[in-house]
Amino acid sequence: MTLVEEIQALKKEKNAVILAHYYVRPEVQEIADYIGDSFYLSKVAVGLEEQTIVFCGVSFMGESAKVLNPEKTVLMPDMEADCPMAHMADAETIQKMREKYEDLAVVCYINSTAELKKYSDVCVTSANAVQIVKALPNKHIFFIPDRNLAHYIAEQVPEKEFVYNEGFCPTHERLQTEEVLEAKMAHPKAQVLSHPECTKSVLELSDYIGSTAGIIKYAGESACREFIVCTEEGVAYKLQTNNPEKKFYFTKTVPICPNMKKNTLEKILHVLKTGENAVHVSDELREASRKPLERMLELAK
Repeated sequence: MTLVEEIQALKKEKNAVILAHYYVRPEVQEIADYIGDSFYLSKVAVGLEEQTIVFCGVSFMGESAKVLNPEKTVLMPDMEADCPMAHMADAETIQKMREKYEDLAVVCYINSTAELKKYSDVCVTSANAVQIVKALPNKHIFFIPDRNLAHYIAEQVPEKEFVYNEGFCPTHERLQTEEVLEAKMAHPKAQVLSHPECTKSVLELSDYIGSTAGIIKYAGESACREFIVCTEEGVAYKLQTNNPEKKFYFTKTVPICPNMKKNTLEKILHVLKTGENAVHVSDELREASRKPLERMLELAK
């Protein structure tokens, strides 16, 4: 029996489902039941019948799935797969901002720990942030943890006053403007597709800016045949599968998230066999962090 066959057999036996983020390895995406970005996977997790969720992503994603599905078992193939940006804000700063601005809404990017969500009013993803921020009655928005996404959203919603936090995604932050320009020189017919976690200088060179799912959709619908992709290279699997006739390029320094790559077939098989790496969230933390997630699902309908 091959590794993949073993996983499929165990999945049936254990009444399990595999969720995978677009940034994980191609072979992991290939065996997943659902592939998506953070928003899609958080929505999918809520409606699943299976009692065990194997979440191939990073820790905040498994946490969100557990918060929204307390009665289910959520297993992470690798407990060390974490998102540095998810920790780049703190309760003390949030409290200071609340004291400073009376009508403040703390808007928390879903790429954050349950602990940070606990102190927030609503969660957002890169796909729904503009829609949700526009829908909030508050004038002042403290957006945590990512400054690049916050600046991008602020430009789309000029009627709101943004207060910025200094968090960032190391993978998107590493994308260099010079390398994007080099790629444009090498492929003059290619359009530049960027994730809003990129720096402003990269976004200014882009033909399309959007979530990972948005980038995939745009590439599929565009008449253009060549694209320079400014986001984590794991997305190439879906882009190429959906558009075999199109070409996708990355910058010379390929954007790779080392944490997403910690998810492997061997580790998936191991957690299915052993039930190890279960995500645990205390009742108190679950209750507090569930509210902004549920508000997101409600406002994003």
